[in-house]
Amino acid sequence: MKIGIISDTHGSVTAWQLACANCFTDTDLIVHCGDILYHGPRNPLPEGHNPSALAQQLNSYSKPIIFAKGNCDADVDQLLIDLPIEAPYTHLITPDYRILIHHGHQFSETNIPVKTKSHYKISISGHTHIRRCETIDGMVFINPGSPALPKNEDNIPTVAVLEGYEVKFLNILNGNIVASYKFS
Repeated sequence: MKIGIISDTHGSVTAWQLACANCFTDTDLIVHCGDILYHGPRNPLPEGHNPSALAQQLNSYSKPIIFAKGNCDADVDQLLIDLPIEAPYTHLITPDYRILIHHGHQFSETNIPVKTKSHYKISISGHTHIRRCETIDGMVFINPGSPALPKNEDNIPTVAVLEGYEVKFLNILNGNIVASYKFS
């Protein structure tokens, strides 16, 4: 199973279109970790900001999408997006592992309950707009960064792809691999 991971689109149709065209063409499903439609008061407007158009594109996307609710997402967003926006987290169970999906503003590697950690292999979140993959106490933490408002030192807009036991971070502008991590 090949899983596309995206977070913090903040209403950018441009970021979504580039991620789909350059990074998600051969994925089986998409995980969106929140901050879907709106930019929030602390963020500038991203390029291609059009929440209504982004909602239409998400609704017409041919692959399954799993959404977690972010801190910039409001209840009214559910009126525009046909699939459920789960809060504060959602789950994905694959033949290889159990995944906890959330935005990251309520949970981090330091405050996920011990019992929860024992039931999941992977935690996928966004919120910081900084890509990362790290294993802590046997749990893999993945953040794809942001395709719309990246905050990495290199300022590269990224998403991630999880396949087997490898995570690849991809530049949405050209699909090139920025970094990759293998875990067991």
